[in-house]
Amino acid sequence: MDIDEGDADAGGGVRVATAGDWEREPHPSDSLRTFGAVVQALREHAGLSRAELAALVQYSKHTVESVELGRRIPDEAFVERAEAALGNTGALRKAARHLTRGEAGLAAWFRRWARLEREAVSLSTYECRLVPGLLQSEAYARALFENRIPLLTDEQLEAQVEARMERQRMLHERPTVPFHFIVEEAVLRRRLGGTEVRREQLNHVLERTLPRNVTLQIMPLEAEYHSCMDGPLRLLETPEGRRLAYSEGQESGRLIGDAKEVRVLQQRYDTLRSQALHPKDSRALLERLRGEA
Repeated sequence: MDIDEGDADAGGGVRVATAGDWEREPHPSDSLRTFGAVVQALREHAGLSRAELAALVQYSKHTVESVELGRRIPDEAFVERAEAALGNTGALRKAARHLTRGEAGLAAWFRRWARLEREAVSLSTYECRLVPGLLQSEAYARALFENRIPLLTDEQLEAQVEARMERQRMLHERPTVPFHFIVEEAVLRRRLGGTEVRREQLNHVLERTLPRNVTLQIMPLEAEYHSCMDGPLRLLETPEGRRLAYSEGQESGRLIGDAKEVRVLQQRYDTLRSQALHPKDSRALLERLRGEA
């Protein structure tokens, strides 16, 4: 179950990359390793050993080694002293601004996709397991995270819920970006969290899909044809016109940049749109389900 869906690093626009680069999800410590590589390059350029740099910055050799290998986030004092010892180029101060251990509440494999979402000019989602993260009520999201195995601590659970709610701001802040959702009817019938949570969730979906840029279609239980039986799917278009896809499973996710593969997934999604209920009929079904809740 995708209860970590995420709801990835902040900042920066989309950059041109190869298909393999797009498909690689950034590890939380990538920025630490990058910073460490800069420290090491400047140290070697200055002709210093780790022990010699350690003496100059007044930290242990072990600390210098840990920073260079991306194992430890440097404090402000280390950055300033290393900057002075390695030529005052400004590189370390600038690089230090982008240091991060990863964002609380976001699955590591989801971070790049979430960052791309914030820049996308269109977003499409098919979900067959749970209500999409952008449409979840707080109570529903909390129920998902409470069902997480292994169990989350109270602090982790709150961080997950907060990240999920923060991500939903896109629907309000980007009123000219089209958001399209296709959700299985079975997902909306599931009583996750109990009757009250389900009723609130149905109300939440009805409210979130009112704006003209948000479209919801429901895939009915009695549908005889279905083009997305291989699982959930997300698609987006970048400001540069590139189309990307994302698929997710148990404790993993894959960002897809290969044009041929994305084209096939887009064809499946477009076909599914024709197989799902019309948005007006979908809304009527939602209201009926709410009345039954």
